[in-house]
Amino acid sequence: MDFNKLFQSKKFKMALFILGALVILLLTFKAGMFVGYKKAGFSRLWGDNYYRTFGGHKERSKMDFSLRERDFSNAHGAAGKIIKIELPEFMLADRDGVEKIIVIKDTTEIRRFRETIKPTDLKIDDFAVVIGSPNDKAEIEAKFIRLLPAPLPDFMMGTGTPYRMMK
Repeated sequence: MDFNKLFQSKKFKMALFILGALVILLLTFKAGMFVGYKKAGFSRLWGDNYYRTFGGHKERSKMDFSLRERDFSNAHGAAGKIIKIELPEFMLADRDGVEKIIVIKDTTEIRRFRETIKPTDLKIDDFAVVIGSPNDKAEIEAKFIRLLPAPLPDFMMGTGTPYRMMK
């Protein structure tokens, strides 16, 4: 058998193309599984820590196995009002009505408009957008924090609660 003819044949090239496409498809699927696993893990840890801290129990039927988008907290960022500051951490009331702990690292960039500011310049009731990554304590380790002007009074939070009612 002549391997040069085999490698140059259209059937071999087509089989190689299909195999490559399958590998790319499987890698894409695996990446989606990885992201979903991280998001679900963050939500689970956040829920465990939240209910342990505040002494409550999440009300959910043992037979309710449905997974809805609102059941998962955004693990890589938050936007909302700063409600507590204990540097290097602060607590943010997120758009979906959930308190999130944000950890400020030495490498975290904090900006108010175009000006870079220090963590000590943060104030309670500042409105912030945080981009970061989750840690295994269900906190968000901030990579970038942007302080914004307070939203308009009729700004609706993700829960349907007007922002002015959260003050």
